[in-house]
Order: sequence, then structure tokens, then C-alpha cells
Amino acid sequence: MERKKLLQEIQLTKIEGLRIGNAQDQEAGTGVTVLIFDHGAKVGVDVSGGGPASRETHLCSPVTADNPINAIVLSGGSAYGLAASGGVMRYLEEHGIGYETGFARVPLVCQSCIYDLGYGRADVRPDEAMGYAACVDAEKNVPVCGNVGAGTGATVGKLYGMGRSMKAGLGIHAVTVGNLQMAAVVVVNALGDIYNPKTGQIIAGLCTEDGTGLADTCQEIYKLSQRRDLFTGNTTIGVIITNGRFSKAEMNKIASMTRNAYARCIYPVGTLADGDTIYAASVGEVEADINMAGTLAAEVMAEAIIKAVYAAQQD
Repeated sequence: MERKKLLQEIQLTKIEGLRIGNAQDQEAGTGVTVLIFDHGAKVGVDVSGGGPASRETHLCSPVTADNPINAIVLSGGSAYGLAASGGVMRYLEEHGIGYETGFARVPLVCQSCIYDLGYGRADVRPDEAMGYAACVDAEKNVPVCGNVGAGTGATVGKLYGMGRSMKAGLGIHAVTVGNLQMAAVVVVNALGDIYNPKTGQIIAGLCTEDGTGLADTCQEIYKLSQRRDLFTGNTTIGVIITNGRFSKAEMNKIASMTRNAYARCIYPVGTLADGDTIYAASVGEVEADINMAGTLAAEVMAEAIIKAVYAAQQD
């Protein structure tokens, strides 16, 4: 009860300097989610999966130039979906957002993609037009969970391929503790099963052969100890956003602490068949303890993962 009193749920739109937008092709089963930071953000990253499809993640390293990131893009399409950032850059340039080089303004955009080519049409992927459309949608700034944006083609429980998987999607959760705000946006597209850490129960994942219930991916994966052909169409990608003031190095630590949410909710997780990635962005000036912030980030991300599953519409 005491934790509930300390943590108050808020809308993502309460975080100033952040806008979110989505674009999707429901027939093809893929889409784009964009987070635009109107005044830039200090961003760190944690990559725990063995097969990430990503763009400009080195901008988040504490050993690279300390320039603000203008947007983070989450998309489907596997590595093909990286083309969506071209549209995001075009939109930001048109609106005067980016790093001024003296000859042109260059928007700094990071991106990670899920593999959703097996869900809808493999020949239709997020492109520059879809990335631009997601930015236009961000002008409305209406957060939505479920089968939208990058979560359109997200699925879980794919040890034996798509035939025994379940639908997942895009999840969003945000809270405030005093003046500190913390939010998570996540696309759940895991090889493993999804657990509710509060109950320890599987809420989505690998279906039984007859389709009447849920199997246990970990029990099944142990039977494959002599094989290495795991279904590779996975990856859970997410973003933590806070109005706390932290350096880029500190945001990398917060991103790594947020990984605990993946471990609590997804099992197994971080395999070579996943490309799991978490960004962490600071957009404010509120003083906060980094240990508290990292702990809170993991809790908020876990809630977003659960929402991504419950908001998804099963086929």
C-alpha cells in the first residue's frame, strides 16, 4: 500500500518536451513509433540481445560527443525498418530541429527495430514515408497502447515459430514520485514467455500444440540443448524517459538497471535470437538519486510490458 501512495500514475503527456506518434500498416502488420524531444535529451542505451537492428546507438555512449538526441524511433521491419529514420530526419529538419553544423542542421536520431516480417507481409516494411507520418501524428501527442505503431506486428512465445505464438504490442506506463517523473514505452516482441512479476503467472507466450493453453518456453528450450536453430524473429525494444537531470553516463546506468524489468517479465530473455535494447532519456532538470531512478525505471518498464500484452488484440 505504501508503494502505491508514493507512486502516482500519470499520463505520458505530462512529461514536458516529449511527444509521441505512431504510424502503421495494419494489413501488412508493421509500423513505427517515434519519440520526439523538442529540446533534446541526454540518452543512454543498454543492448542485451544478441541480434539488434539499430541506428546511431553509439551516439548514446558516454565516450562520444555530448550532443542532445532529437528523437528515438522504434519500428518493425527488422533492419529494413531503419529506413523510417530518414522520414523522421526530414520532418525534424523542416521544423528546425537538429544539430547545427554550419552548413546544414542534422537531426540526431537513434532507432531500434523488431523483427515482424513473419507476422504480416514480409515485403512491406516501415519506410521514410511511415517515419514522417509518425512525426505528423506526434503533433497530436496521444499515447496509445496495443496494436499500434511499432507494436502492430509484435508477438511473443516464438520458440516453435509463429504458429504457436501470441500477439503482443506497444505498452506505455508513466508515474511521478514527488517532482520526479518516469515513463516507459516498450514494444514486446520476445522469443520467451511474458510473466506478471506480481503474481508469477504467465500472461502470454508459447501456446500448447492443441492451442488450448500456454506451454512453458523454458521447459521446452531445455529439450533443445543439442540444437541451435532458435526462431530468430524476436526483440523487445523500449525507452525510459525521465524529467530527472542526469548525465549521458548516468543515463547509460539507468538503462542497464531498467534491464531488470526484462528479466522479471520475459523468460527466457536476452538470447542470441533476441535483439533486446533499452534507451534511457533525460529531458528535465529535477534533482534525483540515480539509484532510486534506476530502480523506479525498472518498475515502470515492467508495468509497460504487462500493458503491452493486455492491450494487444489477439487474432
